[in-house]
Amino acid sequence: MSRFLNPAKIGLLALIDLYTNKAVPTASTVEVLSFITSHLIDTAPTSSDTESRWKRAESTVSIVISIADFEKVLAPHTAASGIPGRTLWYAFLERLWKIDSLDALHEFFERCSDLLAKTKDELRRDEQEGLPIPGPEVILLSRNSPFGAFVRRSQLEFTRLRFHDAFELWKDFVKYRQTTAAYYRKKTPSFQRLSFDHVLLAGENEWGPGVEGIASVAYGDMLRDDLSSTLPVSTDDIEKLLEFQIEQMQKYGNRIPIEIQRQFQDLLNDSFMIPSLSHYLSYLDAWRAGDYSTSFDYLHRYFDYTMQNRDRSFYQYALMNLAVLQADFGCYKEAISAMLETVSTARENRDMTCLNFALNWLFHFGRAHPEVTKELESNSMLGTGKESLAFLRSRAKETGMWSLWSSALMSEAKMCLSNGESVATAIEHLVRSSQILVERNMKNMIGSQLSINIALWDRLGIAYLSMTTCEVFLRCHARHSIFDDELKVTSRQASILTLKGKYDEALGILEGMDANSLRAWKPSQYWHKFRGIIKLRRDLHRNNLDGAELLISQLLQSKNEDLEPDLAFVVDSLHVECLVRRGILDQAFVKVEKMISELRDENKDIALRIRLLLLKAELLDKCGRPQKGFTIAVRAANVAWRARLIPYLWPAIGAIANILTSLGEFEPAIQLLNAILPRSLECENSAMTAKLYSHLGDANMGMAGKMPPKSNKRREFMTKAVEAIEKAFNHYSSVEDINKQCEMMAKKATIMKVSGDNVLANDYAAAYLSIRRDAERMNI
Repeated sequence: MSRFLNPAKIGLLALIDLYTNKAVPTASTVEVLSFITSHLIDTAPTSSDTESRWKRAESTVSIVISIADFEKVLAPHTAASGIPGRTLWYAFLERLWKIDSLDALHEFFERCSDLLAKTKDELRRDEQEGLPIPGPEVILLSRNSPFGAFVRRSQLEFTRLRFHDAFELWKDFVKYRQTTAAYYRKKTPSFQRLSFDHVLLAGENEWGPGVEGIASVAYGDMLRDDLSSTLPVSTDDIEKLLEFQIEQMQKYGNRIPIEIQRQFQDLLNDSFMIPSLSHYLSYLDAWRAGDYSTSFDYLHRYFDYTMQNRDRSFYQYALMNLAVLQADFGCYKEAISAMLETVSTARENRDMTCLNFALNWLFHFGRAHPEVTKELESNSMLGTGKESLAFLRSRAKETGMWSLWSSALMSEAKMCLSNGESVATAIEHLVRSSQILVERNMKNMIGSQLSINIALWDRLGIAYLSMTTCEVFLRCHARHSIFDDELKVTSRQASILTLKGKYDEALGILEGMDANSLRAWKPSQYWHKFRGIIKLRRDLHRNNLDGAELLISQLLQSKNEDLEPDLAFVVDSLHVECLVRRGILDQAFVKVEKMISELRDENKDIALRIRLLLLKAELLDKCGRPQKGFTIAVRAANVAWRARLIPYLWPAIGAIANILTSLGEFEPAIQLLNAILPRSLECENSAMTAKLYSHLGDANMGMAGKMPPKSNKRREFMTKAVEAIEKAFNHYSSVEDINKQCEMMAKKATIMKVSGDNVLANDYAAAYLSIRRDAERMNI
């Protein structure tokens, strides 16, 4: 195996020769030059399709294996010179078949100098010797152009080959070209059986039958499709493929498609030298696949090879990779110690890039796992999280690490939202971060930026803008971002649809994601759990409690493995809802108290604490003691208002209105609910809106009870109560909440009975029974 040359590169040289000799027609020039360029220059994929990112690797492998790629490009075009009707594919094959011996191969590479523009010294020498100067119509390649550099390097690499290696290259070229023999024989009458080697063809008359023996000695079983033969791959091809695959895996977080992986392994097996970078590729693939022991082994193997050839300056990167690996597999203490050693080693070697990354990782790890880093933070001289971020931001700005600078600004914005601080300050940080991303064209970080924007609109209760931002990211920016960002945004979009009761649509967009990207272990786990949460919500609303409990048991088993605290909290809150629907209120209350104490100890997101307060107030209401939750509801409303957490402010006000209704203060309850209901519709949370309408119906019914019997006021309030409960029923129907639908139908039947309309009361009662029957049938 040569270091650079292989039969495919000889084919590219022949194609460049055709172009410079004006055999390529003008109409076909762009397509032919694009084909050559795609194999000479590394270009980023521009297509939005995830599968097309691997097309470059596929084309690199396929052109090494077979000459068919040349045929696909050249066959549709006619040649600009020669016999009319001949295709460019025939002209290309004619050029290849003229290389009919090892000597002709040497001559071919020597003639490549004629393709290049001559230097001033060469022109002066030609002028002195009286040689003609090339005219302006001749196409010559600039020596520093991509084509010129390729031609010069090919010549240089060929001159470096030993005789044995040059002969191996010739044999590989003969085998590579042999598949076109049948086509070329049809078009060329003079083509004979031994035309692949002019020496054998010329000696056939002299040697007679002995030529077969000479051919077998020279070429072995190569021309008889020897199964033990190897592919004509060069070290340059292997290294380019390795670098491309590693870049794709690190840039997008995907695993290598199975077909490309098999083809690459075939090439690697036929290579007599395996680059150490292949161990790093195996480490990345095993890590993405969730194979801890294999990834650990390959990581050690790669850095063992690296340390033999390089100095200790790369040691910190080995430690950094080890820390990230251990953190992903739940070995948090080992990950912390490895990353702290990374910090000290990077400081010794004055590697500011590695040092800043390690400090940034430690900060984010501490936010995700405060229980692990609690002791570390108490002994740290960095101080609080804000001070750490300010330090990182200043260091990133000094060293020109734009991605870290933008990341630090986004983390500050996220911290502001998490602590319930000024929304304006958070937006300021996001705008500054966005400015850096736009100025530096860092497309791969747009996903993180827009994820925080989605969370911001969600917290401000404007679900439409949140959904629009999801759409913008998925349509315009997903192809440039890592798959984790695409997965999180798609999950957020599915969550918004779930709140509207569009379960099938939510599951549909999750199932429509790229299958190869979901082969990675972490994204696959997150995807399966999120689908499980959507199905769990649907089962709870449809009153399929047996199915819901089965899903909850599966989700609770792996709850502690999730790096996303929001996902773990959702599972816990749905578990509480399941206990409430079962009527086991004491266990639900104990679980809520435990969750509150855990969040208080870990100082988590303020939104989670407000949700727990609302959950506690709702449990007290279920127990028949809503007044005990008055202080809790007021505290939740106060914190939600100060933090501008609008989706939790309206349920808190609704809880206060419900408590006022239980105390007989119906008019203030109606005023509160009428004030918040229009804004609550912006949140597009059907269950929350339905509950507020239900509270409004109860308050109106309470006011009707205060009015004199058979008075207009009484009838008016009862009509308003029916309207509110009808709207609550419609919203509960959209999320398929069977129990609440039945409850609303029972309230309507009771109101009709009180108002004396027994026919409608009986109809509503019949509808109540019909809903129950349909739900039982659906569960079966």
